[in-house]
Amino acid sequence: MMASFGQGTRKYPRSRGRTWSRTGPDRAQLGIIGAICAVAGFFVLGMVLGPVAIACGWLAMGRTWAGTRSVPALIALVLGAIDTLLALVWLTGAMSPGYGMF
Repeated sequence: MMASFGQGTRKYPRSRGRTWSRTGPDRAQLGIIGAICAVAGFFVLGMVLGPVAIACGWLAMGRTWAGTRSVPALIALVLGAIDTLLALVWLTGAMSPGYGMF
């Protein structure tokens, strides 16, 4: 019995069920998670949540500036950068003599 002669599984090694869409909900979720981290970073742990938001935004954008960008990914990237910058300014102010007075 040679029912599948010439049509082996080596031609398409991955079935449809095991692969995921590169533009689907995974990138959308990363963008939303990054935006939430960026907003939360303004209130607590800005030095940690800012870079996490930048990374999530960058990955949600597909690691490139070209092409279409989702709004949550762009928000996560921009707010994460602002959050990180503010955390660095706050840290350098806290380390100066006079505890940020001058």
